[in-house]
Amino acid sequence: MNDVPCHMMKGVQLLGHGGPEMLVYREDLQVPQPGPGEVLIKVAAAGVNNTDINTRLAWYSKGDGDSEDASWSGQPLRVPRIQGADVCGRIVAVGRGVDDSRVGERVLIEPCVRESAGQELAAPWYFGSECDGGFAEFTKVASRHAYRIESALSDVELASFPCSYSTAENMLTRAQVVEGDKVLVTGASGGVGSAVVQLAKARGADVIAMTGKGKAQILRELGANQIVLRDQPLSEHVAANSVDVVIDLVAGEQWPEYLNVLRPGGRYAVAGAIAGPLVELDVRTLYLKDLSLLGCTVLAEEVFGNLVERIEQGQVAPLVAATFTLDDIATAQQRFQEKHHVGKLVLDVGSQR
Repeated sequence: MNDVPCHMMKGVQLLGHGGPEMLVYREDLQVPQPGPGEVLIKVAAAGVNNTDINTRLAWYSKGDGDSEDASWSGQPLRVPRIQGADVCGRIVAVGRGVDDSRVGERVLIEPCVRESAGQELAAPWYFGSECDGGFAEFTKVASRHAYRIESALSDVELASFPCSYSTAENMLTRAQVVEGDKVLVTGASGGVGSAVVQLAKARGADVIAMTGKGKAQILRELGANQIVLRDQPLSEHVAANSVDVVIDLVAGEQWPEYLNVLRPGGRYAVAGAIAGPLVELDVRTLYLKDLSLLGCTVLAEEVFGNLVERIEQGQVAPLVAATFTLDDIATAQQRFQEKHHVGKLVLDVGSQR
């Protein structure tokens, strides 16, 4: 194994469920040691996303909001935890069984983790949820989940991709979106939504983007063929039975309209519920139209590698709304929850040193 930095590192620990006061910035955290099959990564930048905040708030809990099922996987949250699923950095050391030639590689970390300490996991982990993530100067992960990236983009720009864009790529893959499909995207101005717009256009699809009025122009510039404002009735702008695929990140009261605009045999894929997780389903719509409903969390094996190729080929562009320092994570998460931005908020970890 290569020499591993032995000094303490800076990072942010989540101490439990609650408000931003549960996030503690420290400068005396131990640098992790890479185990068998793992690499140690010096973090350059790490994006902020919904999963970090939802976990802190116990939003995933289906019970009384305690910690018994309040992580994305339904497992109790173990604290203290270093969160952060969106990571760009460089490999500085490797564990047993990993080729030394990987040291120095610039990498993106796949957020859906299937291996830890050389062992295949019984069920996938989410980076920064079941294991420590990227809100620190150093992090470790199985070598297979650290993807080499060759790109002229900055570290901050690259850190905007892993979680949002892999979620988007996974949804489009699961929904089998192909050239000529008409795709409706809810929550299109968010990190995942804006990624879906770009990745759907890269497949040759026609995209209808639902968003707020102030964000419409940016989505047009990203390639959306049609804009529907979220406070308008969907039926007035999109005909019933006219859409091939709905990519939903919102859910909420408007949910039945999404199934109504789907054509017979259409596909609905969901990976978020920011407008509310409980919806009303008329089962007759589901079976009489032969619809497919797809829940999308765990990434298909090929998704992240395909995403890295799209980034390297310039098929998608980073959309960074703002950057923050690591010790200003509470402000970054507050800004994220206000939902006034388009794209991603990113912690510039490299600037913290």
